Amino acid sequence: MTEATSLLTGLDAQLPALRELYRDLHAHPELSFQEVRTAGIVAKLLRAQGWEVTERVGGTGVVGVLGSPDGPVVLLRADMDGLPVREATGLPYASTLTGVDDDGNEVPVMHACGHDMHVTCLLGATALLAANRDAWRGTVVAVFQPAEEVSGAQAMIDDGFAERFPRPDVCLAQHVGPIPAGAAATRPGAVMSASDSFAVRLFGRGGHGSAPENTVDPLVMAAAVVMRLQTVVSREVGANQAAVVTVGSLHSGTKENIIPDTADMKINVRSSDPAVRERVLAAVERIVRAEALASGAPKEPEITPLHSFPLTLNDADATARATAGLESVLGEGQVWTLPGPITGSEDFGAFGTSMGVPSVFWHFGGADPQLFPDASPEALVGGGLPPGVPYNHSPQYAPLQDPTIELGVRALLGAAGQWLGGGGR
Repeated sequence: MTEATSLLTGLDAQLPALRELYRDLHAHPELSFQEVRTAGIVAKLLRAQGWEVTERVGGTGVVGVLGSPDGPVVLLRADMDGLPVREATGLPYASTLTGVDDDGNEVPVMHACGHDMHVTCLLGATALLAANRDAWRGTVVAVFQPAEEVSGAQAMIDDGFAERFPRPDVCLAQHVGPIPAGAAATRPGAVMSASDSFAVRLFGRGGHGSAPENTVDPLVMAAAVVMRLQTVVSREVGANQAAVVTVGSLHSGTKENIIPDTADMKINVRSSDPAVRERVLAAVERIVRAEALASGAPKEPEITPLHSFPLTLNDADATARATAGLESVLGEGQVWTLPGPITGSEDFGAFGTSMGVPSVFWHFGGADPQLFPDASPEALVGGGLPPGVPYNHSPQYAPLQDPTIELGVRALLGAAGQWLGGGGR
């Protein structure tokens, strides 16, 4: 087995450049499938490090391959996309950029989920793997994935990923989150929830705001749907089960005295059990259609699927192996066992599932440890964060540069080293 310290040789010298890279990426986020600048930086740095590079995989994805025919193949993945969020961190390198979303709207753009940190850490790991080539054996496939927020992994798979690149023995990935810097958290089995998103268009009959009796108001219809959906989890999901139903977008109308013809909603469902997933999805559709009927809608609502991620499942044996590697670089007691799956979702598992190979996904901390007097994995799963600790997707979210970058690189190489052991070519 590779000693983790062998793969980490030279990390201190890399850190100043990695910090500069992180600040640049954070200041220049790009929306899903629009990561052209980010992909260009990734490809340029990988080539300079000595990797064989393929660009435009699944749109804007970049894949680097380094190694030899003998030994195991390890896939390491980072996601690259930002979010349509207006940054409010106050950082000197905060994003002020805007972009155009899929609906043609100009929106603010921010790295509100830490994907800039993921790219930085993986590029730090690839630099050390290339510089310390005599310390490991096998092949590494470094995947810089577009559009994690909207099924970018599947886009890479649909672009022939399995046929174009070495088949991995294990797929590894990490996600920075609001836990103390220095800690990591994972578990065997389900580690992230399934996610289903869809758009709903409700149809009414517009008219003058002074004469609502001559209309069918889609805004009232939409409000009834939103409120009724709050009962799905509280009244149709058992106390020992888990699900989340969120209406994240509701748009209708243009003026205060005009009742519009339509209302548009976007709904997201999270679940950690297939049976619960089916029941919740059926309940959401039932409520949407029933409220339209109760309101006298002139037309059935349109329900359009947007994105769907299955459960993120960690292979038990591979998780034990990766956990040992994480502990070797983060220290004893710094790798938590999650008591259950997190309600957030990931599309990373699509790589392992599509190729029939084991996957391991873990979370690593990017928040100030002093803000966590009672840190625990239960708090992470339950959402009981201390005051002042923003969650991913918040306008205030940004992981600490230090020590998060260093620890993220260490975590990737500590886990990967469990498969890349042996040393020498």
